[in-house]
Amino acid sequence: MNCGEFIDSVTAFLDGAMEETSELRFLTHLSTCRDCETCFDQFRQTITILGELTEERLTAPTRDRLLGAFGALRRD
Repeated sequence: MNCGEFIDSVTAFLDGAMEETSELRFLTHLSTCRDCETCFDQFRQTITILGELTEERLTAPTRDRLLGAFGALRRD
């Protein structure tokens, strides 16, 4: 697995939606790539922080920017 494939797989891994073989490749890459380890940690931190936000705390423009940013990542 290369770094691009790793990034594409983070959400599936966190959701527990990976096949065993893919998960093993993911974990192997994670254990050997410092950059992806850092990136993965940032994903977890972001999820933790955003998970604490209630809908009422996000302004409509902030919500729209976040959704737009995540949508752009998925298209790239």
